[in-house]
Amino acid sequence: MRDTVWVQLVTAQAEAAKHAPRGITDIILEVSGVVLGVMVLLGIMSAISWFIIGYKALYLHRARKDSMQFLEVFWQDKRLDAIYQSAQQFEHSPIAQVFKAGYIELSRLKSLEGNAATERLTGIENVERSLRRAHTSEMTQLESKLPFLATVGSNAPFIGLFGTVWGIMLAFVNLSAANATGIDVVAGPIAEALIVTAMGLFAAIPAGVSYNWFLSQIRVLSAEMDNFASDFLNITKRHFLN
Repeated sequence: MRDTVWVQLVTAQAEAAKHAPRGITDIILEVSGVVLGVMVLLGIMSAISWFIIGYKALYLHRARKDSMQFLEVFWQDKRLDAIYQSAQQFEHSPIAQVFKAGYIELSRLKSLEGNAATERLTGIENVERSLRRAHTSEMTQLESKLPFLATVGSNAPFIGLFGTVWGIMLAFVNLSAANATGIDVVAGPIAEALIVTAMGLFAAIPAGVSYNWFLSQIRVLSAEMDNFASDFLNITKRHFLN
């Protein structure tokens, strides 16, 4: 009698487990083929995006912090050579790098002999060109890795949509092959399709938001570099090339 009850209990539990709702983890573990490839691709894109987001957030934080500190030193000190020595401490500041380029060109110009007006005019153009070249170099560094975030933000939803369409197509194929109309036939592929859609959005939304935020921060730093370059040129004209 006890054995019969035990067998009935085990059989009931097995039937309950068979009809129990599957979780998201169970569905993902059962995915295969094209849908699995899409999930892996989106997972890799998302992981790389989060790495870039963390790296750029730290980099821009240091750039803003070092730039503010360098500007305080620049406007408080009166000697360019002392400022140049202090600028070595602010290696993450794009403004400090622009100053160093202008100072090096100005020092080279002052070491040349001759005081002709044409030479001074050429000297101003050389300093301005050095500042502009340093600005371009720093902008390239600041904007590095951002194109990948833009690519993920704009294309990940479409990659997820591809996986969704493929999953729904499999659902209809299974429905036709089984010659049945029950929800059990199409529930699995449709669930896979919806998970792929969610993964595409999970990869795209942080990448797109971070890209726009980083771009706004870089524009602020670019404007500050432009303003500093103009101020440095004015100081150079007034005090060194008159």
